Amino acid sequence: MEIYLDTAKVEEIREMAWIVDGVTTNPTLAAQAGRPFREVLQEICHIVRGPVSAEVVAQDEEGMVKEAQELAKIADNIVIKIPVTVEGLKAVRRLKALGIKTNVTLVFSAPQALLAAKCGADYVSPFVGRIDDHGGDGMAVVAEILRIFENYKFPTKVIVASVRHPGHVVAAATLGAPIATVPYPVLQRLFQHPLTDQGIARFLSDWEKVPR
Repeated sequence: MEIYLDTAKVEEIREMAWIVDGVTTNPTLAAQAGRPFREVLQEICHIVRGPVSAEVVAQDEEGMVKEAQELAKIADNIVIKIPVTVEGLKAVRRLKALGIKTNVTLVFSAPQALLAAKCGADYVSPFVGRIDDHGGDGMAVVAEILRIFENYKFPTKVIVASVRHPGHVVAAATLGAPIATVPYPVLQRLFQHPLTDQGIARFLSDWEKVPR
């Protein structure tokens, strides 16, 4: 499974570039970065060779297509994030014809993912954490999407998004999801286990007793 870093903070990306396969950003993350968005995207695309998702803010088809074309000029590995709305999916169809890759975001159901795949989306991003927050089962939705895509051999890849904890990453990998995008704190936690820390402490303590 590929792991993307869900951030627009360049310092986090530089630290984890050796292990991540791509980056996803959105307007909220861009605001947290505190720098001009295009400048940040250019820097990220120089650090990470894999896909870098950049989200449009326009809400109409024409505005989304125009904005996407400008963002796509930043680097060859830019992927355009488009919300799963009627206008958004119209834009996805047009961008597909233009050879611009898209990541359909804010997906909360299997039918939304199905429509995105039919329109030619390269990626869909189901938000498992937010689904869980509203009493649903985010991973069950991912499982449905994966089954549908397999049934009809859609090339669209699933990016498990809104990941809140390592359990989400493990569940995504168990289901066979091709990609999970995780926030920096969650990625850090993937490396950690208290028994590992205890084991290292014990080994070091024992080593001090070895005659030298």
